[in-house]
Amino acid sequence: MVIDWNQKNGDAPAPERMKIRAAAYVRMSTEHQKYSTDNQIETIRRYAEKNGYEIVRQYADEGKSGLRLVGRDALQSLLSDVESDSAGYQAILVYDVSRWGRFQDPDEAAEIELRCKRQGIAVHYCAEQFENDGSIGSSIIKTVKRAMAGEYSRELSVKVFAGQANLIRLGYRQGGPPGFGLRRQLVDQGGNPKGELSRGEQKSIATDRVVLIPGPDNEVRVVRRIYSLFVADGRGEAEIAEILNAEGILTDWGRAWSRGTVHQVLLNEKYVGNNVWGRTSFKLKQSHIKNPEADWIRADGVFQGIVPTELFQQARSIIESRAERLSDEVMLQKLAEVLGRQGYLSGLIIDEAEDCPSSSSFSHRFGSLLRAYALIGFVPDHDYRYLEINRALRRMYPKLLADVMQGIGAAGGEVRQDPATDLLTINEEFTASLVVVRCIQTSAGASRWKVRLDTALKPDLTVVIRMDLNNSEPYDYYLLPQLDMHEAVLRLCEFNGLSLDAYRFDSLSRFYAMAARTSLLEVA
Repeated sequence: MVIDWNQKNGDAPAPERMKIRAAAYVRMSTEHQKYSTDNQIETIRRYAEKNGYEIVRQYADEGKSGLRLVGRDALQSLLSDVESDSAGYQAILVYDVSRWGRFQDPDEAAEIELRCKRQGIAVHYCAEQFENDGSIGSSIIKTVKRAMAGEYSRELSVKVFAGQANLIRLGYRQGGPPGFGLRRQLVDQGGNPKGELSRGEQKSIATDRVVLIPGPDNEVRVVRRIYSLFVADGRGEAEIAEILNAEGILTDWGRAWSRGTVHQVLLNEKYVGNNVWGRTSFKLKQSHIKNPEADWIRADGVFQGIVPTELFQQARSIIESRAERLSDEVMLQKLAEVLGRQGYLSGLIIDEAEDCPSSSSFSHRFGSLLRAYALIGFVPDHDYRYLEINRALRRMYPKLLADVMQGIGAAGGEVRQDPATDLLTINEEFTASLVVVRCIQTSAGASRWKVRLDTALKPDLTVVIRMDLNNSEPYDYYLLPQLDMHEAVLRLCEFNGLSLDAYRFDSLSRFYAMAARTSLLEVA
């Protein structure tokens, strides 16, 4: 028998210390697979047991890049819980400093921790060799580690870019639609064809590559005819577009031809087999940049061309000579006339304008489009920009709608489109309406989206596509059920609280899953 001589007669044993309620946050990024979420959770669990924490909630962002907060649903949910006083825990356990994110600005990671601490919730880094106790030492180490996390992404971006550039020089395609008259072909690491990729399909084996090949004979003949009409017959782009439209020929997106789409066929080097990449960049997911031609990555003659090089050069010479014959003053006068008619200028507007040099001609003559704009006193302004953006979104809407219908079909659902209203009836069970919303940037640099729900159609579900800052690609998606929407107009910010962001998704996979159906015979 063991006697505790320090215990007084009649005293009960000391009660076990109450554990502190805590949440665990884990993230596994696509570029850093070795720290799987399971490994992170195991480390966090051991830390909790050792230090008297009870994990009552877990947040996990799997396969999410840490370059931005956008798209990380779990982290946004965590911050929403913390700041709405509905967390129900007093501490947050994180694997290490880099799990918050590999932001290029270290202050972004610091802000996440600060938002938690302001609500009285402490943050602990379970795999770090320092205690996050607010001391000078821990503050210095955290700052260094945040900077190191951002530098890791920067170095990785450089390596990835170099790898992609090398693949371009070897003749492999790096993303983007093939274009009218061309198709994407999948090849193995030995260059052996494996099959043609249809729209929306991606390669699934890391060692496979994609090359461009000639498309159907009828499309190839149309491309060659465009060049022949332009070079041999002296027809302009707008006149060629009218000829094609009169014959019922559609573009690769299923739309009517325009002066601009014909112009792009005449200028794109892929039709002679050249591989050109890097016209724009979006490094580290910071901002889209138009790169100067000298920085483009190119490899000539790596694809099978469908237009003779000599004919392509003749077409380019004609386009360039249209500007060379004009003085700077005349070119700027024509640009000012387009501005007067349209109220705004963009590369697309210039290329669509009759009797005006192309946007590339202005860039070549004046160094950039922005310089040409400045010379005629035009400054891109939000008061005018929305007109062109709305036109572009209207042109984009049919493709987005077609993609959604294709996704429903691929998931095994049936969809019927009302030709008058575009209302979708899915599996004869519920209706859905597609709304594309442009992004508006405030004077303070914040992003805003104004959503107008179609109250007249009263769809069971509204699929909202929020566009990115440049209004060129979808930013994210909202699936808004009519039962929960009580306002005809919604004004969305980047983060809108759980009441709205609970309906936010990075893709439409959840929507397609709602449409999925499996026959009883197949189940059996």
